[in-house]
This record gives sequence, structure tokens and C-alpha cells, in this order.
Amino acid sequence: MRPSFGEIASSTRNQIIKNQVNGVIPGSSLTIFDVEGGLYLLYGSAGTGLLSMMAARAMGDEGKVTACESYLPMVKLMKKVLRLNGMEGRVKIINKRSEELQVGLDMPSRAHVLVSEILDSELLGEGLIPTLQHAHDNLLVENAMTVPYRATIYGQLVESTFLWKLHDFHNNEATVSDSIRLTPPGLDSVLGIKRQQYAMHVNPLQEEITLLSEPFKIFEFDFWKRPESYGETELCVKATNDGRVHVVVSWWVLQLDQEGTIYYSTAPRWIRSPTITSPIGWCDHWKQCVWFVPGSGISILQGEEIRLLATHTETSFSYNFDTLVPTTKILNHRCMTGDFQLVLPPERAAIYADKEWRLSMLKAVQSMVSYSNSFLCHMIEPFTYRLLCLLPMQMVCHIVALKTVLRDLMMNICQNRASTHNIVRQQVRDIATVLPLSALSPKNKEVDLLIAEPFYVGHDGMLPWQNLRFWRDRTTLNDILSEDALTIPSKGILRACAMSLPDLWKSRCCLSSIEGFDHSVVNATLGACGHLPELEEGPCLPFFVWQCGEFDVLSETFDVMEFEFSKQICECHGKSQVKFTKRGVCHGFVLWIDWVMDLQNSIVISTGPDRKYWKQGVKLLGTPRTVDPQSLTSVQPCSAVVEACFSPLKGELKIILDFL
Repeated sequence: MRPSFGEIASSTRNQIIKNQVNGVIPGSSLTIFDVEGGLYLLYGSAGTGLLSMMAARAMGDEGKVTACESYLPMVKLMKKVLRLNGMEGRVKIINKRSEELQVGLDMPSRAHVLVSEILDSELLGEGLIPTLQHAHDNLLVENAMTVPYRATIYGQLVESTFLWKLHDFHNNEATVSDSIRLTPPGLDSVLGIKRQQYAMHVNPLQEEITLLSEPFKIFEFDFWKRPESYGETELCVKATNDGRVHVVVSWWVLQLDQEGTIYYSTAPRWIRSPTITSPIGWCDHWKQCVWFVPGSGISILQGEEIRLLATHTETSFSYNFDTLVPTTKILNHRCMTGDFQLVLPPERAAIYADKEWRLSMLKAVQSMVSYSNSFLCHMIEPFTYRLLCLLPMQMVCHIVALKTVLRDLMMNICQNRASTHNIVRQQVRDIATVLPLSALSPKNKEVDLLIAEPFYVGHDGMLPWQNLRFWRDRTTLNDILSEDALTIPSKGILRACAMSLPDLWKSRCCLSSIEGFDHSVVNATLGACGHLPELEEGPCLPFFVWQCGEFDVLSETFDVMEFEFSKQICECHGKSQVKFTKRGVCHGFVLWIDWVMDLQNSIVISTGPDRKYWKQGVKLLGTPRTVDPQSLTSVQPCSAVVEACFSPLKGELKIILDFL
């Protein structure tokens, strides 16, 4: 992974690491090996040279540090930082992965100290184990000192309806009263999420979750010795409350020194530990991890015990349960659909089983098809095949599939849908057919209905308006659309509100001096937002606002501009005045698109910050502004203007913020 602003700017983290680096490096006689970047490492702190410079400074004037970084742009950036701080002669940068280093070629001798930060939220995902293995085998002296000294994984059993909905699509769908099954018999696993841990801030969910166990230790990794590639442990966990185990929440604790006096933890805020003396606070780069228990979870009573088998590979953890309660059933959904398995992000799995979303889609499709007894329907994106289930069975529909691999799947869906309506399978091809796009003639303008969610697979990190790719696709297909072709959605509305976002703003603020080292040259490369020079503008960031730490809404929601999908894509402008409703510090504006699904503007799917399944766009201010709706003083701004311009060529949105 590439560097994170929040990681570099975390004063607590930097102070702890600096103190420990100073503690393990007593003089200049040691060879220091700073593992940086490579295939496995690192976030921005080492990638920019911070750890290397800390180590070099701790060794005195004669100390030398060898650092490796395989990502060439980071090598160039690190050289700029070293030059700016007069350290280019003290730190040797090698443009290689750490496992490619050789003693005698890249290093004069084996190193006595390993300073590393090969950590992601899961601990192992950045390649901690392979990197330590190679370092101990090839680069370090025996009994070398390491920073950190040890890492420990802890876990806790949790009940959470919200987290359950993020993964158990099949059982959640069964609770919806629309009688539509997007995973019909025989295709139960056609939709699902990947079986893995997911990084997530669980603190915002504290009020709605039930803790079902005390925290328990799972694994321990000693940096000072060679780790094993695979490990497993069996735990017996006692329930502290009645409930249903939906997830295992896990976190790690770093012991930085051998004596066990300095610790750093990613534990949730409800965990109290006497060894963790410094509050970490919110950070975007390290979160807790969530492992979803298959199906609807495991029912358990207070005092009962459940067996947990935890395993780790070189890069990940996994968990399996064996309950001591014989009546407990654990649903284990396996992928048995081959090429038809469609892997979803957890938020999409929750959306597709959401009653409100499904009702909106059902009403929109029914509203559109009511204009004709027969139509040709074009699905913009492969995932939209699910909307087949929403089409009235008495309607004649022909589905145009962009990707041939999904045609058989679409027909399978049609056949399953037909069987639930007592329609003979042989009749299905008279009712619904799946055609390649090449089968359509531009001369005939055959397509009557164009459908998109819109959501594009593999673009989970996109800004909301980047889904307007749907509009560009609609324009590309204009030659095959009938004169009065209908679209779902029919319109998009860009909406916004002002917010206080202190944690997020701080994590994206321009860097200057970090532990005494000038980092100002990294701001442009890493995308700084706060305290930018007057003529520079920071990027708009895609975030789940509820995952951004502390936040507060300071204004009414307002419309910025509209996108009319019945027309071809075009440049759009919009401007709106902001009316603040609460006194506070405004750090920026949150923007999103509400999708109008029908011609009557009565069916709207909102993706605003109150909807946890959707990401919003966050435009941070260069300088936070104190706002007051009452205009108690003449110096406090009480309103602002937000102006936006959408470019159809680049698909980008330019946002201009002006306080009055």
C-alpha cells in the first residue's frame, strides 16, 4: 500500500516509535536495516523516509541506515525528503523489494537492528511474515534487535444486526416481503462477499452492538525471531451475554520494547488496558477488523462456551466455529456456481437485500414497463441482471447483455423466475431472450428501456459522480435507443451539506515538521487538503462519512445541480447558497447523488451521509471556518456558496467553495 497522510501525521504513533528507536540504538556501531515499501511495506511514514531518519539521528553523526523501497515514485519522493533534511548522506536507499536485498551487494554486513512497520489493519496483509522470514534468514545477525518487538492479535464475539446485513444476503432477502428472490433455489451462492476479514471502524456501532464475550488473545508474533508461515490455535470462548454471534471483531497490540513498557493498539474504544497509556484516537490508516460468521450466526446463551479455531497464512487470518450447543446450526455458504459467482462488497450485499431499495427498484421498473406490453430492455452493467426478477412476468422482455459470460446466467434467472409463476420452461424463450449487443441495428432504434443501478463492479472507491459513467454509456448507445426510450434512473440530483469533520481534516492536513523532520515536499504527491497554499486545491475524497471519526451536520441539505438522463451527456453547472443551521467549525462539504428512478420524481434512492451503505464525496476546506446561523458577530460567516461544474469528457466534478 502507498503512504497515508494520517499515518505520517499521527503524533502519538510517531512519538512512541521515536522513543523506542532511540532506546534500541545506543550508538553508531550498529548496522540498521530499515525495511521500507517493497512488495510488502509500507504506509507513508517509512516510504517518505521518516523511520530511516529517526534511526540515523539516534545513531549520531557517524550512523548509517540502509533502506529499501521498490516503488520508484516513492524512492524519488524519499530522496527529496532526505535532501531537504540534510540526510541524503546518512541513509542509503535501495530501489528493491526487501527480499531482493543481498549482504555484500546491497549491504556491507548483516544488520543488528530491524526497524519496520509492515502493518495493515489486519497486521499480516502487507506481508509481515514473508518479510521477517527473509530478513532473519538473510539480512540480520542472530538475536538482532527489532522495533516493534512483538504483535498480539485479540478478538471479541459480537452481535450486530447492521454487520449481519453486510454479508448474509440469502437470509436477509428471505425477510423481504416482495416475494422476489435474487438467489433462487440452485443459485443460492450466486451473490456473496469474499470470505475474509474486512477493515472497519467499529466504534460508531458501539451503541447498537452487543458484546458476547470478553476480549481473548488469538495469536502472538515475535518480530525478533523468524515467524512460521502457517499457524492455528483452538480457543474455548465463554459467552458473557445471551445473543447471536454475527462477527468476530479483532485488533492488534504492538509491544515496541523488549521490557513491555511501550505499547500501541488498534483496539475499539470500549477496550480498557492499563498497558496502553496513550490514547490513539481516530485514524484512517489502521482500523479494527471484522470477520463475518457464515449465515445468520450462532445462537448462544450466557455462560455457554463456543469453540473457535483460528488460523493464519502468510497474509491473512480466518476463523471457524464448533459450538458445544448441539441445536445450533451454522450456515456455511460455499461458492458452487463457478464463473457465475458474483462477489460483492459487503455494502452492496446489504443494499440488494434492503427492503427500501428493493421496493424503490420494483416500483420504478413497474412504472416504466406500464407504458408498453412489449419492450426491449438493455442492461448497462452486468450486475443489473438482478433487475430481471423485478420485471412483470407477463411482459415480453428481451435482454441485451454486454458480456457473453452472463447470458446463460440471465437465462437461468429467467427460467427460475418463470417456474415460480407456473410458466413452462420451454415457454421462457418466448417471453425473455438474451441477445448480444451486435444483434441490434442502429437503423431500427429498438431499445425501449435502459436500466442501470448505477454501480460498476471493481470501482468501490469511486466518488459518487463517477457513477455517471452510466450517462456516458447511455449516450454511446443513443443510436439504438427508440425516440421515446425510458431510463432507470431517469435523473440524478447532486446534493450537499456542510459538516464538521475534525478527525478527517486533521488526517489530511498539510505536513510540515514531523518529529523534527521537514515533510513539506510530500503534500502535493500524497494529496493534502488542509492548510494548502492559497492557489492550490485539494482533491475530493470518497468516504463513508460515518467512518470518518467525529462529525456533525452544520447546514440544511441543498441541491447543487441535476443530471437529466433522457438526454445525451453534456456539461452541467450548478450553484447553491448554503444556509447554516448550527454553530460550529466547518471543515468541508459532503456531496452525494440522489437517484430519481421514475418520470414522476416520486421514487428517489438517496445515497447521503445518513445511509451507511453508500460512500459520499468529501471536499475539505483549506482552512476551517467557524459558522453561526444567528450572525451574532460580524466576523462569523453565516452562509456560503457551493458551485459545481461537471465535465462530460473527463467525468470529473469541479467544486468551488466561497464563504460570504
